[in-house]
This record gives sequence, C-alpha cells and structure tokens, in this order.
Amino acid sequence: MALSSEFRRRLEGYSLTTAEILYHFPDHPHLLQAFVWQQLDLFPKFPELRRFLSFWQERLDGPLHSVRVMHSRLIKPAELTTVSREFYLH
Repeated sequence: MALSSEFRRRLEGYSLTTAEILYHFPDHPHLLQAFVWQQLDLFPKFPELRRFLSFWQERLDGPLHSVRVMHSRLIKPAELTTVSREFYLH
C-alpha cells in the first residue's frame, strides 16, 4: 500500500501552517482585503509560504500589505497553564 503524499510530508516534518494575508485592492489601493492560506509547511523557514508569496508578488495584482503566520510550533496549548487562585486588588 502506497503512502499518501500528505502523510509522507508529515513524516518529513511538515505541519499545518495558516497565513492571513492582507493585500490592497488593485482598483482601490486604500482598501484592504484578507486572504487565508493553509498548507503543510516546514517550521521555521516556511518554504511553501515563501514560494506562494513570491508567486503572488510576481503574478497577481494587489500589492501585499501584511502577512500573519500561525503555526503550532509558535504557541501550543501545553505552554499555557491554568490559574488555581484569583486575587482581587482594589
């Protein structure tokens, strides 16, 4: 039985990466539009995301404004701890 390409990539260290891309409308540069990109990618260099952003800049209208990247290695639930007590200060 052959392994799926996604499973093979996960074995190579790829994991889900999400990027929120804000870009300027080509006809109305003062307006921003959001685009959400999700793909398996390698942390921390994100070669797939870099390749996509290069494609965007070379081929698509609508200049990039900002890119926000979310990845499980940036923050994990295990890094958060619960509070056992609350104290109120006046």
